[in-house]
Amino acid sequence: MSASQIIELGAAILILLASIMSVISAFGIITLPDVYTRSHAATKSSTLAVLLSLSGAFVYFWVHDAFISVRLILGIIFVFLTAPISGHLITRAAYRSGVKLSNSSAEDALKEVLFPEEKSK
Repeated sequence: MSASQIIELGAAILILLASIMSVISAFGIITLPDVYTRSHAATKSSTLAVLLSLSGAFVYFWVHDAFISVRLILGIIFVFLTAPISGHLITRAAYRSGVKLSNSSAEDALKEVLFPEEKSK
């Protein structure tokens, strides 16, 4: 095996890991109990899956065709920056609009900070 074939195999492994992470993300979104934990599964693992997939494609095209794709680099940067932030903002909006935590949640430490008037009642 040549060095380029080994690197192409590494790129294929990255894409395979991305598909496994996508399945784990989908499983988490389906089975987790509330919007907060589902949001965590949707943003963290699916972001990793997309980044692994784009990185594998970037490495493959770089080694196989000697082509550096600026679009793939920009896609990696864009997903890396926007997906966790959007997940955080969606979860924050859900919390502030009063979406309840699941019964298995142990403590809501943020409630006394954001809504002190409800604590005194």
